[in-house]
Amino acid sequence: MTSLALGQMRRRPAAFVGLAVALFLAIATLTLFGLLFAAGATAPAAARKATTGPSLMVIAGAFGEIAVLVAFFVVVNALGFALRQQHRELALLRTIAATPRQVRRLVRGQVVVTTLVVTAPGWAAGAAAARGFLAAMQRRGMAAPGVRVPWNPIPMLVAPAVALAVALAASAVAARRISRITPAAALTASSTEHGRTGALRLLAAIGVLVGGGLLLRLAATRPAEQVDKAGQAALLGSLVLLVAVALAGPLAARVLAALLGAPVRALAPGAGWLADANLRGYARRLSSAVVPVALLVGLSGTMLIMTRTAGHAAGAAASSVTSATDVWLRQAELTLLVCFAAVSTLNTLVAVTAERRREFALLRLIGATRSQLLRMLTAEAVLTTAVGVLLGAAVAGAASAAFSTAVSGSPMPSLPVAGCWWIAAGATALTFPGILTTGLRAIRGPAAELVGGSHD
Repeated sequence: MTSLALGQMRRRPAAFVGLAVALFLAIATLTLFGLLFAAGATAPAAARKATTGPSLMVIAGAFGEIAVLVAFFVVVNALGFALRQQHRELALLRTIAATPRQVRRLVRGQVVVTTLVVTAPGWAAGAAAARGFLAAMQRRGMAAPGVRVPWNPIPMLVAPAVALAVALAASAVAARRISRITPAAALTASSTEHGRTGALRLLAAIGVLVGGGLLLRLAATRPAEQVDKAGQAALLGSLVLLVAVALAGPLAARVLAALLGAPVRALAPGAGWLADANLRGYARRLSSAVVPVALLVGLSGTMLIMTRTAGHAAGAAASSVTSATDVWLRQAELTLLVCFAAVSTLNTLVAVTAERRREFALLRLIGATRSQLLRMLTAEAVLTTAVGVLLGAAVAGAASAAFSTAVSGSPMPSLPVAGCWWIAAGATALTFPGILTTGLRAIRGPAAELVGGSHD
């Protein structure tokens, strides 16, 4: 199975690029905050007392928890697409007597190999980022000048171990469907999509939604002197709500696409109708494209609105939330989260569009031109962006309202209009090129060969 896994990776390297980037970011993030935590733990007592405010270990823990969770969210998403692009090959293996256990071993082997390949670069990037981050904190008086990032092997061993454990757990879930159904059904499932969202998935979405609501209630009920804790609870609540969006994504995406599709069909009767039919007919595929956009908008919008709300709250001037150093920390955290969300968005959109080569070839065989396909993809990009921005804005609005209640007693946060427009513009700038550039490549080549299965 090891040689088969390596052969599959050599034959389809593009299918594993997104997973490799996601694992690289996860390992680098774990190494970064692990080394910062070790720097705080090994710092001399005099250096710890030389600075006021939260310690380096507290900052590393509070700053890193959300970033690590988002990194793992990106890993799970990228792994799902790496397996999705191999669905037909795995189904063919089932038809030639490969057992479910062998299929799962194949997938695990691919995950292990990918993790080992990116471990050393992840270590190097994480260590460099830790030194740069510590230097920036020292310039702002948040860490003593004598503190150094130690050469500690523990964070560098824990980082790939945790990333590998998460990836293996995700691979077990992702490979479960293809390994449990019959070989004939597996081959059929590689080119079809279920029309309904499963009851268990909807129940899980409801449970996670309730959990996110409880976190936001916790954030809203924090007293005024615990504004930092309210901010952390609100940000964590927004991430939990985004997980609920991912679970209920096919249903939510289908409903929103139906509502937003009407004006698109009116403005572009041909391409708009086909784009709307594609998105509603393949709700899981639409959900896969929409969730990263919602992640980008939801997390960045929450951070931006919370920072503005804290800055304008009456009587909050003495809070560390509004201090210059804390604003810098939040801006750095926002930058890191946006980086993760942007990588997830691009990985997903490229994978979703690239796997539709056979679909585009069929449309070309029945008379569709390349310009018509590009207009259809443009309409799909409009709908995908709109649905993702709306879902992300709903999450950001709920989390910001909870934080605003804790800070000012009012659920109406201070809204940075220009910043929100920039977030929407950034989501659009990622979505349109990701779909259209990949679409241009996907519609190249002889249509008859692509329909026949030669689409690598």
